Amino acid sequence: MSIRPLYDRVVVKRIEAQRTTASGIVIPDTASEKPEQGEVIATGNGRRLQDGTQVPLEVKIGDQVLFGKYAGQTVKLNGEELLVLREEDILGVVESSDAKLKKVA
Repeated sequence: MSIRPLYDRVVVKRIEAQRTTASGIVIPDTASEKPEQGEVIATGNGRRLQDGTQVPLEVKIGDQVLFGKYAGQTVKLNGEELLVLREEDILGVVESSDAKLKKVA
């Protein structure tokens, strides 16, 4: 089964955060927060304006994106937890695929 988002919505799979510290201490699931970074796995066709024209999305499948902590709607599909959100809820696209973002306290 797959999901096809409509209009300006995108489906994002969260990228799991590192579960151990640099010194090797394992962080339990209950102590860690959900990651605010993910990979776009599906996109809609774009936003429809009032005059009927369609504006294509800026993000594409495979982009790594940043989003707010409470953005979007969580859904389970085939046992996998996915996030469906509007393109406007995406804060930015991570340009480098191997970039590791650190949360600023």
